Amino acid sequence: MTACHVVFLPFMAYGHMIPMADMAVLFASRGLQTTIVTTSSSAHRLTKSIQKTVNYTHQIALHIIDFKAGEVGIDNPDQIISNERMYGLLEAISKLQEPFEEFVEKSQPDCIVAYMFFPWTTETAARFNIPRIAFNGTGFFALCVSDALSRYQPTVSSDSEPFVVPHIPHEIKLTRKQLPQLEAEEFKMFLKVIMQAGEAEAKSYGVIVNSFYELEPEYVHHYREVLKRKSWHVGPVSLCNKSTEDKLERGKKSAVDEHGCLKWLESKPPSSVIYVCFGSMVKVTGSQLHEIAMGLEACDESFIWVIRNDQEAWIPEGFEARMQAKGKGLIIKGWAPQVLILEHESVGGFVTHCGWNSVLEGVSSGVAMVAWPIMAEQFYNAKLVTDVLRIGVSIGDVEWSADSTCEGVMREAIERAVARVMGAEEGEDMRMRARELKEKAKKVVEKGRSSYSDLTTFIENIKEFKYKTTVA
Repeated sequence: MTACHVVFLPFMAYGHMIPMADMAVLFASRGLQTTIVTTSSSAHRLTKSIQKTVNYTHQIALHIIDFKAGEVGIDNPDQIISNERMYGLLEAISKLQEPFEEFVEKSQPDCIVAYMFFPWTTETAARFNIPRIAFNGTGFFALCVSDALSRYQPTVSSDSEPFVVPHIPHEIKLTRKQLPQLEAEEFKMFLKVIMQAGEAEAKSYGVIVNSFYELEPEYVHHYREVLKRKSWHVGPVSLCNKSTEDKLERGKKSAVDEHGCLKWLESKPPSSVIYVCFGSMVKVTGSQLHEIAMGLEACDESFIWVIRNDQEAWIPEGFEARMQAKGKGLIIKGWAPQVLILEHESVGGFVTHCGWNSVLEGVSSGVAMVAWPIMAEQFYNAKLVTDVLRIGVSIGDVEWSADSTCEGVMREAIERAVARVMGAEEGEDMRMRARELKEKAKKVVEKGRSSYSDLTTFIENIKEFKYKTTVA
């Protein structure tokens, strides 16, 4: 039987493209023919992924579909946009269906792996009688919590009163203010897209997950056996990046010199540096940047702090010079080589917005975390980190943001949380558990281990579907 041909359709923003590009490399390494369908403005981001597969049986192919985000007032899908404008973007990309189906008809792939924001690919897959695999960029815990809350309205006296999430393996407490505010006007239109994505996922052949069994075994079981959802765990997909160069330019070119960054890290003792980064989509207000700076300065810890290019002017005057003079802080303005930094032995903690990519990269690097969720499913991921895995602490009382804004946490809370994570007693206990998960993460992608075997199962399932279709 000829090699299976799998087509990937990632959403165009970096945080969504990176894991799917890594997944395409992983699939190619197992002998699958892989094609990534993307837009002309995003194709350049995949150059490094394609180069990794030069010596494989099948090199990753690119198919370009023309799409102009500017038509909906968005110059770059990575820019911070409101949920209302995001809805406009998602409505606009529905126009990709026709050219995508033209490609599918011509290339006749055996499977489509589509990001959740392309619910129409379920119709496409049905039209061509091939499996549609959903990918939504999070783990099994968040999938299970999301499912539980979709069918449950907590009876509480206020938005701040905790309630227990029902029908999941652990006792997890949330508050209503940590959940999407469905009545928020700017969220209502976006909610429609989320609902469409959920409906499409339920109709899909299955769900592929960037996670591994040993990280969340109860939730893999719950998702498959209780919720009866077909799924495969193939992560951590970031581990396909083996070389320093791969890690340095994963996503896009780093804003910091590799040698300067590593030299700075190597001057620090093991587990003595806290890494602070909120991803590419979070908007940190000027007042919050000031509080973070003051909190980091008050800490007796070295740090690397990543900020967006457009936030540089908001850093308190003299702060960077003081930190450099003390050899205490390194500020990266722009894109950071996150995996490379987290894996360094001098890094012991990670202040994170709890996007799933960041959580999984933190786990794979064996660091403790300060969980500071902002939006999307990040509050669920934070609970996995703090309450289930017990490898991190919460930043404190924060509220779900409809417009991806990080604000309202005072310097004292930041200083306390960092002190706990970097501390000799509580922090070391968390790091010990995190290091155990790191060792498991490294092993699961090896031949015969859980993620390797689940990818084998996935390949077999697609081949069986193809065979039955051909025979029929």
